[in-house]
Amino acid sequence: MPSAAGTALSPVGPGDGTHRLGTPESAALSLVTRGLLDRAGERVDDPDWVARARHAWEDAPAEVRRLMSQFRRHSGPDGALVLRGLPIGAPDLSATPVLKGSVQCVPSLPAATLLLFAAGLGDPAAFAAEKSGALVQDVVPVPGQEEVQGNVGSVELTFHTENAFHPHRPDYVMLLCLRPDHEGIAELRTSCIRRLLPLLTPPTREALTRPEYVTEAPPSFGLSGEGTVRAVLTGDPEDPDLCFDEAATRGVTDAGRAALAELSEVAHRTYTGVLLGPGDLAIVDNRVTLHGRSAFTPRYDGQDRWLQRTFAFSDLRRSRDHRPGDGTVLVK
Repeated sequence: MPSAAGTALSPVGPGDGTHRLGTPESAALSLVTRGLLDRAGERVDDPDWVARARHAWEDAPAEVRRLMSQFRRHSGPDGALVLRGLPIGAPDLSATPVLKGSVQCVPSLPAATLLLFAAGLGDPAAFAAEKSGALVQDVVPVPGQEEVQGNVGSVELTFHTENAFHPHRPDYVMLLCLRPDHEGIAELRTSCIRRLLPLLTPPTREALTRPEYVTEAPPSFGLSGEGTVRAVLTGDPEDPDLCFDEAATRGVTDAGRAALAELSEVAHRTYTGVLLGPGDLAIVDNRVTLHGRSAFTPRYDGQDRWLQRTFAFSDLRRSRDHRPGDGTVLVK
C-alpha cells in the first residue's frame, strides 16, 4: 500500500514483522517529532506535551499510521513489530546513563518519538513504584546490578509479560534503541502464544487455563503476601491472552508446575531474536507476547547499550481507580 509520499514501508525480512522507513517517511516523521519537541515544556511528563503528542499523531505519515492501526487490530503471529530508521538525533547523544532508576526527564527527540507512537497505540502511562512513574525510562546496564532479572541487569533476561503481577498491565511495551551494546550481540527476544500454542500438549494447554498460578510482585512495588492466583492463558482458547513471568510465576499444583516447565521449554526453543540498532523501535504486544534479552558484557564507558522504554495502554479508562486525577501514573 503506497503512502502519501508514493512509497511503502519495506519489510526487512520475509513476514518477520520488521519494517524499515523509507526516506520520505523518515523525513516526514522527523518533521512531526521535531515539531513536537519544539513545543515541549520543561518536562517529558508535562500533561500538555502528552496531549500535543496525541494531536501530533494525526500528522504522522499515513503509511505509518496505517501500519500501527493494523497492529493494534491484530498484532500478527509474532505479536511484535520493529520499525527501523526512526529519527532520534543519534550524533547528539550523551553518554549512556549508569544510575539505577534512570529516566528521561527533559524533552528530547527520542522521547518525542516514544510519546508520538504511544498516542498511536492508545495512551502512555507508568507505575509510581517503577522508575518514579516516568513516562520515558532508560533501559541501561548498571554497575553492580549485572545479575538482576530486570532492565538494569546484563545477564540473560528471561521471558516475561511486563508487570505480569499487576491487574492493569501495559498493553504494549515500546523499546527505542539509542545505542546498541559494544559487541552487537544483545538481542531482544520475543515469544508469542500464537506460535507457542500449537506446540503445547493438550494437557498443558488445559492446565494453563486453570487459576493455579501466582506471580510475585517485585519488591519495589511494596506488595506483600502471596499475590493473586490466576490462570496463565485466558480468553479465547484458540487465541488466548498470555500472562507469565519465567522468573516470578509459580504453579501451586504439580500439574501447574509441569505446564510452566513445558511452556518455558517451548518458548526457549522457538523464540524470535532481533538485534536493535540506533533508531529501531520495537513494539511488543504485552497481552500475547513474552519478551526477554540475551546476555551481554557492559563496559561502563559511556557507550553501553541504551534503550528507552514507554508503556502504552489501549484503554486507559480501565485503570482509572489506580490513577489519581486521571493522570498518567498508576499508584497502586
